[in-house]
Amino acid sequence: MRRFVQAIAADAVPGALSADIGVALSDAPPRYNIASNGDARVLLMHDGEVAVDTLRWGLVPRWSKLPETAYSTITARLNRAPTSRIYARPWASRRCVVPMNGYYKWDRSGARPVPHFIQARSGELLFAAGVWDLWERELPPLASFALLTMPNTAIPRPLSPDGPLFLPASKLFAWLSDPAPDPTRIAGTPQPELEAYPVSKRIRSRDVDDYTLLEPAPPDAPDETDDDFDPDGDVGED
Repeated sequence: MRRFVQAIAADAVPGALSADIGVALSDAPPRYNIASNGDARVLLMHDGEVAVDTLRWGLVPRWSKLPETAYSTITARLNRAPTSRIYARPWASRRCVVPMNGYYKWDRSGARPVPHFIQARSGELLFAAGVWDLWERELPPLASFALLTMPNTAIPRPLSPDGPLFLPASKLFAWLSDPAPDPTRIAGTPQPELEAYPVSKRIRSRDVDDYTLLEPAPPDAPDETDDDFDPDGDVGED
């Protein structure tokens, strides 16, 4: 998973969240191709309340000498995050939730990788669990996050059964405020039913960010840059 969508309508925000959160999410400009190092709207705890903030995707640990990393930190494995040098402290005290309409994933089972858009079969908003950290060695401080991933058989075949950990809206506050979450118990969280369909390879361009990316596209559609194909579009950046 390297791209996701945040184009959130006010009526899509569940009643389990406050009206203020619904307004903050729906008032944000729609984004259809959020990539690593891009900004996203994130739910986190602030003075004991759930709040919406804008964080950069790709966690920079507080101890990093630079506001960047030489390796990818856009995702973290659920089973390893609690003991990881990078993610252990955020896991213990800085957890977050990333609301999204869905995300893009590449089918690599054929001769050519084909991008798919994955969303809830119900059409409801998805809430991905994550962790965040604050880098303060220089000004301005940098708040950044990583998404937690795990095996997920709800992802339709032939896509690989691995992706974000999604939480029901009723469990968001517990995830954000629990002083010691159990990764094994969290891994057993029922995942929403998902559906997927092929979309245009235009998603690999960071400069393309509009609703047409969500339109279905034939999986065998020609692409003028297939000879230089990079399915993630992020080589050298993570």
